[in-house]
Amino acid sequence: MPVRRLVMDVDKTVDEPDLITLAQAIEKVHGVQAVNITVNDIDIETVGTDITVEGEDIDVPAVVRSIEHVGAVVHSIDQVIVGAYALERVPRSR
Repeated sequence: MPVRRLVMDVDKTVDEPDLITLAQAIEKVHGVQAVNITVNDIDIETVGTDITVEGEDIDVPAVVRSIEHVGAVVHSIDQVIVGAYALERVPRSR
């Protein structure tokens, strides 16, 4: 089944890569149609980001390699959407 959305927790150093370089590296991967990078944490040496990637058939290993190639680190994959369409999460009510 095709991967349509991938949400990752990614850290990078403060200086390299810059967010544009990181986004461009991910966007070049087969199946990627859109990339959203949001900074969620900054400390002295690192910048924590949430990265959302969307497309029709995302090559997940290639996305991870592209992130590592420019010098960032994938800490976790926090959401994956696969199938014929993107199914949005519906929170449970208690």
